[in-house]
Amino acid sequence: MMNTDDQTTTTYDIELIPGDGIGPEVVDAALPLIRAVADDHGLAFDITRRDWGTEYYLEQGEMMPEDGVSRLADSDAIFLGAVGHPTVPDHVTLHGLLLPIRKGLDQYICKRPNVLFEGIETPLQGYDAGDIDFVVYRENTEGEYADIGGREHRGFNHETAVQSALFTREGTERIVRAAFEAATERDGHLTSVTKSNAQAHSMVFWDDIVEEVSEDYPSVTVERLLVDAASMDLIRRPHEFDIIVASNLFGDILTDIGAQITGSMGLAPSGNIHPGDENPSMFEPVHGSAPDIVGDGVANPLATVLSWSMLLEDVGEKTAATALWDAVTNQLADGAAPRTPDLGGDATTEAVVDDLRSRL
Repeated sequence: MMNTDDQTTTTYDIELIPGDGIGPEVVDAALPLIRAVADDHGLAFDITRRDWGTEYYLEQGEMMPEDGVSRLADSDAIFLGAVGHPTVPDHVTLHGLLLPIRKGLDQYICKRPNVLFEGIETPLQGYDAGDIDFVVYRENTEGEYADIGGREHRGFNHETAVQSALFTREGTERIVRAAFEAATERDGHLTSVTKSNAQAHSMVFWDDIVEEVSEDYPSVTVERLLVDAASMDLIRRPHEFDIIVASNLFGDILTDIGAQITGSMGLAPSGNIHPGDENPSMFEPVHGSAPDIVGDGVANPLATVLSWSMLLEDVGEKTAATALWDAVTNQLADGAAPRTPDLGGDATTEAVVDDLRSRL
């Protein structure tokens, strides 16, 4: 981050990975809007574009260069469009790009807000705008996604696969503490999700740390749920959740449920957060690469815009972040505004972005 000579513009170094499928479409469509908001608030972005992902993999045999993480490390923030390709296995994309960045830059918090916006219908009956509003804090660098294990005796009847989860005291405590901090700033209610009845080591360990950390936050009410019960309750009583903290796997599952009950994956932003100044955080919509609509020009750009809002908030530009978030909120509340097919309309990506620009 730097200030220009006239001391009126703050410039942020942004690493941009448009990725695959609809990723480049929504990223490129949203960029003029993002730059306009930045300009309105005395900001600028010095963007370095990295064309990494599955197309790069198909040409080079790797999702990104060997020194890819180090190339990203000196930026102020990273923005990722989407990753995934019909002919490339998902474990290749996850372990070739996303996990190395998250782990290499110690982005140990995956923060995913879930909001039922005005003007959006939930598949659940009896819920209006604002009735569903919770944030999931997902552990992002270890747990069930640790790359520990292997396969032996391939091709034989006794072929064996071993996959181990990793839970460290430091890794568990810091995500739990971050969730408690968030709960103190919201409604003071935290739900810890585990599977302690079946996983008597890792998940009981998690429960113990939640109990220890809770002593430092006496004003926070703690609810403990097994992941199967939590999945049911997110559908049965989503209005009762505020902050959810969960392991890597369980958080991944619960956030997809959260996106669906709040209307669309096309409205779901996320941040892979490293608190502090040591490493940049990475922000991304969670809708994936959606290969079935690539090139149709109808991908929903709103999750991308909301993810940029989270990025701006993370670097300390809260006024600009709020302007973006409010533009999306106002557009969704306007029944005459353009909407993409996932939200029941027939508008193009460009039409939605153009409408957002008019609201700024």
